[in-house]
Amino acid sequence: MKKLIAGIALLGTFAIASAQTITFDKTTFDYGTIKPNADGTRFFTVTNSGDKPLILSNVKPSCGCTTPEFSQDPIMPGKSAKIKVGYNTAIPGGFNKMIEVFSNDPANSRSVIYIKGNVDANAPAPVAEAKVLTPAEQKEAAKAEKKAAKLAKKAAAK
Repeated sequence: MKKLIAGIALLGTFAIASAQTITFDKTTFDYGTIKPNADGTRFFTVTNSGDKPLILSNVKPSCGCTTPEFSQDPIMPGKSAKIKVGYNTAIPGGFNKMIEVFSNDPANSRSVIYIKGNVDANAPAPVAEAKVLTPAEQKEAAKAEKKAAKLAKKAAAK
């Protein structure tokens, strides 16, 4: 009888260990201080760190000013998907919003992610991120620059 109970317990432990497991790249996205009507779209990365397909069944915001978008396609083991979250940045003031993520993860069928920030007319303008070029792109840009210089030289000679 003891062996039977031990076997069932071991099998139950193995069944829990081999399941779909939801993990996030971050659970809070801080917008910082942004201008009114700025781009309110941000992305959370969801990864299936288990060994069975993970399915997001619902993503529910805490209010109507937050709009999540997600795919209900299964996320295969080791793969990732994005949850797109939009916030209505026309609303001035601070915000801290909760978004519930429902999945078939047996241990975390309901996970919570957050967005927070402050919409302020006096916010500094967003700084554009510099794009890092690959060596091939650098080579192509140098060729285009040389070609433009040759054309400019020809035009100046006329």
